[in-house]
Amino acid sequence: MLKDLSPRAQQLKKELIDFMNEYVYPNEMIFENQLNEGESRWIVPPIMEELKEKAKEQGLWNLFLHDTEYGQGLTNYDYAHLCEIMGRSLIAPEIFNCNAPDTGNMEVFIKYGTEEQKKQWLEPLLKGEIRSCFSMTEPDVASSDATNIQGSIVRDGNEYVINATKWWTTGALYPNCKIAILMGKTDPNAAKYQQQSMILVPLDTPGVEIKRHLPVFGYDEAPHGHAEIRYNNVRVPVENMLLGEGRGFEIAQGRLGPGRIHHCMRAIGAAERALELLCKRAETREAFGSLLSEKEVIREIIAESRIEIEQARLLTLHAAHKIDQEGAKAARKEIAMIKIAAPRVSLNVIDRAIQAFGGAGVSEDFPLAAHWANARTLRIVDGPDQVHLRDVGRLELREQLKTEAEVK
Repeated sequence: MLKDLSPRAQQLKKELIDFMNEYVYPNEMIFENQLNEGESRWIVPPIMEELKEKAKEQGLWNLFLHDTEYGQGLTNYDYAHLCEIMGRSLIAPEIFNCNAPDTGNMEVFIKYGTEEQKKQWLEPLLKGEIRSCFSMTEPDVASSDATNIQGSIVRDGNEYVINATKWWTTGALYPNCKIAILMGKTDPNAAKYQQQSMILVPLDTPGVEIKRHLPVFGYDEAPHGHAEIRYNNVRVPVENMLLGEGRGFEIAQGRLGPGRIHHCMRAIGAAERALELLCKRAETREAFGSLLSEKEVIREIIAESRIEIEQARLLTLHAAHKIDQEGAKAARKEIAMIKIAAPRVSLNVIDRAIQAFGGAGVSEDFPLAAHWANARTLRIVDGPDQVHLRDVGRLELREQLKTEAEVK
């Protein structure tokens, strides 16, 4: 179902659109140029810090947090509309301190962190002074099944000793990334979903080794990037354990529900921008004696794109509303459905736009290629399509058979 945005969300939406038009889109190329001007791309471009300060000044900061103590107090449904707008630019989420994986990590600290953990890590994250990363996926096992994770967390007196190789740790290369939330195994003999735990690892701890940078389709995604990290006999105090041993899956489920709404709405925002660029291109580009916009094939792909975007948006907003009303657990099927649908739609629309742009579409002169690469990763991030399809099928069968039994 669709419902009206709250007055606060309506106002923020207007302010956010104005900010994007005035500051974000005009500075996308400046951001990239500043990265290229230095001796290394692993720096924070000055324009990013300038835009973050402007966003803070205008109250467009920590929009994702539902708790009024820390953020704007918006529902998932309200924030979803704002997240779509931010998804139109790859640099926008960080400008408003709404970038992954920091959003999920901040939610973990708020929900499960101790007061000391909040003071040490949450407060600077909320201010945008530091960044964080999330170490879960491992190269040697199929990490879509998190029970496969082999990284070990062993208690030794008042410390835990961590040995693990993690990859696709997003943000670990950022100059001011200071803390990792790591998921590993504390008790291999416990029940299946009680073997894993999450623990805090400051990145300057002895034994933490950044092994290599991992590009995505050739994009380095500087200055945050993705890293493979080796944790070699890393020792952290027992106070760094989150929530308690064996509660890693519990934390993961609390982290991933709203996060998937964010991913999907950003993907829809990228699709909207691609469609906008496609329409502008079609109205100004001539081929074989007429404008592209006058050709039936172009009008058809524009129509297909609009239909798919509307479908994906409605499905995602429905999932967000259900989380607000009944919680993430009750919305499992809806969350799984959008995780499949939204990235597919985004890829379809962006691909059509690239096709209409021709060679320009795969260049760096336009944002289409980078958005496509980013959207393609979403079919893997937080579980591949096949895992979510399995879950949707299983849940649908359960509901259908239950209904049939009740009718009989």
